[in-house]
Amino acid sequence: MPQSERRKDEHHRAREMRAELNEAQQETLDALERYGWSLKFIRHPLFQPSIPVVFDGDRKTFGVLEADGTLNEHPPFEIRHD
Repeated sequence: MPQSERRKDEHHRAREMRAELNEAQQETLDALERYGWSLKFIRHPLFQPSIPVVFDGDRKTFGVLEADGTLNEHPPFEIRHD
């Protein structure tokens, strides 16, 4: 049972993150999900707009969803690969 509870929490978290996206970002995410991409987290830098971070299905490529809905595969920051 603990596994199903964790999945439920992950599903709830995904819905909460998606709710933070604007319409253009949601449309882009919908299109990317058809190719295996997924929204992993949203950065919340102080006094700046939120930054939704998406990864491809292989977890080798990441990008950010810009406010206008475009995918930026070369954001100005790095992601740790542990």
